[in-house]
Amino acid sequence: MANDTTADLGAHVKRFPRASVLVVGDAMLDRYVYGDVGRVSPEAPVPILTVSREVAMPGGAGNVVRNLTALDASAAFVSVVGDDQAGSDLTGLIGGQQRVEPWLLVQNGRTTTLKTRYIAQGQHLIRADREETLALPEKLSERLVRIALDAMAATTVTVLSDYRKGVLSAPVCAALIEGAKKLGRRIIVDPKGRDYARYRGADIVTPNRRELAEATDMPVENEAEIMAAARSLLHRHAFGAVLVTRSEDGMTLVTEDEVRHYPGEAREVFDVSGAGDTVVAALATALAVEVPLPEAARLANIAAGIVVGKVGTAVARPSDLLAAIAPATGALQKVVTPSAAAEAAERWRLRGYKVGFTNGCFDLLHPGHVHLLEQCRAMCDRLIVGINADASVKRLKGPTRPAQGEAARAAVLASLSSVDLVCLFEEDTPIELIKQIRPDLLIKGADYTRETVVGADLVESWGGSVALAQLLPGHSTTATLARLRG
Repeated sequence: MANDTTADLGAHVKRFPRASVLVVGDAMLDRYVYGDVGRVSPEAPVPILTVSREVAMPGGAGNVVRNLTALDASAAFVSVVGDDQAGSDLTGLIGGQQRVEPWLLVQNGRTTTLKTRYIAQGQHLIRADREETLALPEKLSERLVRIALDAMAATTVTVLSDYRKGVLSAPVCAALIEGAKKLGRRIIVDPKGRDYARYRGADIVTPNRRELAEATDMPVENEAEIMAAARSLLHRHAFGAVLVTRSEDGMTLVTEDEVRHYPGEAREVFDVSGAGDTVVAALATALAVEVPLPEAARLANIAAGIVVGKVGTAVARPSDLLAAIAPATGALQKVVTPSAAAEAAERWRLRGYKVGFTNGCFDLLHPGHVHLLEQCRAMCDRLIVGINADASVKRLKGPTRPAQGEAARAAVLASLSSVDLVCLFEEDTPIELIKQIRPDLLIKGADYTRETVVGADLVESWGGSVALAQLLPGHSTTATLARLRG
């Protein structure tokens, strides 16, 4: 990648907080139930899942909103939920996000789409869906369109996220596309089904390879066939552009004037679920800050490569994009954010690796530190080290500390072969970081006891363990600094 292109893409990403995007579509609630399977039920030949934790997050069009806010964009969200517990939970999750203006209309008697996935040892056992796919009543559709058009006037780009659950009927799509043209707003459609006539006149549609084949009844096995099918779709429904997502093979952008193929960006593919939502969100965010379409598509392709390398329905953040555009080199690659550390830990666990965690200030790294970290790494397959940020060290150690700033301390730690990742935390204790990473093993020095190790009860609650490492006598940062001052 040329340096000037890298600089341009990085500059685009830094403008993302100025973006405002409207999302209209089918909201869902995604629930993940994690646990372990150790035996078969005596009642039937099925595994028994011992549940360890449950996670709920917005799905469908709600996941597009989640991706937008992860990219630092502002979002307005117009959708419909039922008057049930899933609808209430989803409303709370959407409303709890920063930079979101939610308009979740309630339809009495409607079943909110709920998808529950049961997962053991990283493997999906079963997915249970509860949903209703009937079109909205006419009056509710009219109200939704009125609210959406008002929100459209206050935002820059509109996304129609269609999961065919009833919100985006043909009349609703037509009214919103017509309204966008009158207001001079770009409209992006993440389509579903075979009938794309309902999206006629949209600026951009983003089918995946399978959806493109279904919509055109044309082969899509290679780039030439994908281009031909996309052009057919473009002309048939007067689209401004067709952006075809091709999973690990990247994306293809087809307009009236040109065709661009973007190779896959993912180094490893762990989970493609939700990648289409990420593509739409990144594309909309970039276009909302006036990034040209070819470069916006490139950023969307990079974002897709990031999320398929994560576990579960993940998101891409500006820091992820900037790191992918201009990767850090050497030891600095191992200095990551808490969210990146948590995602790496989950990937390692899926591979069967035991993830260890230890923490400290690590001010003026000395042989005692090195000895401790080598012991920690010997107890696990991957070691994440949390280090106190400068403000935290000052509170704990006094105004003259740390002797080295957080960036220097992190870089030195990351250079050790015993350390796999380094992560800063601002609090006085690492408890929030431990909650995010969920290590299998928590390690501290032998000057602690099991009862005084912060997070011990938490780690043991999800089946992890606590270990105490031997200390190398005669080494401490405080003593070293005292000798230097003397």
